[in-house]
Amino acid sequence: MNKTALKKRILAGGVTIAGIVLTIAGGFIPSAAAKTMDGKVQCRIELDREVLPANVTRRAILKVTLDAPPSPASRKRPAVNLAIVLDRSGSMSGRKLAKAKEGAITALRRLTPGDIFSLVAYNHLVDTIIPAQSVRHPAAIEDQIRQIRAGGNTALFGGVSQGAAEVRKYVNEAFVHRVILLSDGLANVGPNTPEDLGRLGAALIKEGISVTTVGVGIDYNEDLMTRLSQNSDGNTYFVESSADLPRIFSSELGDVLNVVAQEVQIVIHLADTVRPLRIIGRDGRIRGRSVEFSLNQLYGSQEKYALVEVEIAGGNDGESREIAYAETIYQNPFTHRQDISSDRLVAWFTSDDTRVEQSANPAVQREYELNLNAVAQEQAIALSDDGRPKEAARALKESARRLKASGKRLKDDRLLKKAEEIEAQADKIESTGMSKRARKVLRTESYQMKQQQQSQ
Repeated sequence: MNKTALKKRILAGGVTIAGIVLTIAGGFIPSAAAKTMDGKVQCRIELDREVLPANVTRRAILKVTLDAPPSPASRKRPAVNLAIVLDRSGSMSGRKLAKAKEGAITALRRLTPGDIFSLVAYNHLVDTIIPAQSVRHPAAIEDQIRQIRAGGNTALFGGVSQGAAEVRKYVNEAFVHRVILLSDGLANVGPNTPEDLGRLGAALIKEGISVTTVGVGIDYNEDLMTRLSQNSDGNTYFVESSADLPRIFSSELGDVLNVVAQEVQIVIHLADTVRPLRIIGRDGRIRGRSVEFSLNQLYGSQEKYALVEVEIAGGNDGESREIAYAETIYQNPFTHRQDISSDRLVAWFTSDDTRVEQSANPAVQREYELNLNAVAQEQAIALSDDGRPKEAARALKESARRLKASGKRLKDDRLLKKAEEIEAQADKIESTGMSKRARKVLRTESYQMKQQQQSQ
């Protein structure tokens, strides 16, 4: 049964999973959730506190977490279909291009004959240097990479499109599909806006192709690069020194070679007494009392989560009530079957304010504050772009103040450290404006926080 049919069956009335029948009543699943087995993605759902005030309608933060299992040592990893799209415009000449080629070769050397590799180089023209092929003769491929020379302008859109065309030659087969785009400059040939690249990314994710973007130096368009990555569920990197490129390529391949779940769909069903207000950070969709998210893949031992602000009608003192049910449907690349993981959330209500306060969930509250800060970083960029650097600094200072207050309340060193960093960024922007570097740092950090990209 394919994923669409399975989802329709679940939403139509029920499906048996591991001997447990799940049924829906009024769009909500009140029965006990199926517990996943070892080796599968674990789905957890929780609130920012375990006990809620009785007889009071209040807002709360709901968090759904996916805990990916380690990649099984006893099974062969999924094969990779990788295209590297390399900027060879004039600005890449010298050390930048040399390190970019070294990074591409580093990635190539981590692949095996069962993987597919291709490389597209672009300036004002787009050339397929290495058509998609099995990695059976890596030495010959390395020689072709070393011969790439720099010169010309930057047809970034055309480069990504051609890289995707190479991946597409094997897109219907059981591979992990990935494009890695590297650029150090502005796209100045062909489509060149964040909206253009965002549409391209959105089209590619429908084919299961993610694009990771690597921006080098301070002259590339970070808005364009992050939009492309975001819409295709890829990673994004800001690399100040070209010397870091081999490490970044190696790290990215570590992710690509460690995929344990693909085509991941998360659906949160809310009880009739719960109303969704907004999604925080990650892109998603609210449909009535259901909230939906999609991810292209999960990596081994990785944690991904989604945050939703909800409004919950208060229950009676001493009452327990189901709040939500979450299910995750994904493709298991080792068994080539669809697996389902699920969990349900029950909250307790009390008139004892002390119990409510003591039931705080520090982990959920921390991630909520960090994601609000990511939103504040995006707001600061917009204000600076609009010629209001003082207001941009104030937005960051207000976020730092909130982080600091939450860090003290939760005794959380991570929040306190982030507050110091944001405060320092705000001071620089207030005194000298937002530099190219500061803008890239803010944009990249915001993206990586909202997407829970693993730090490199």
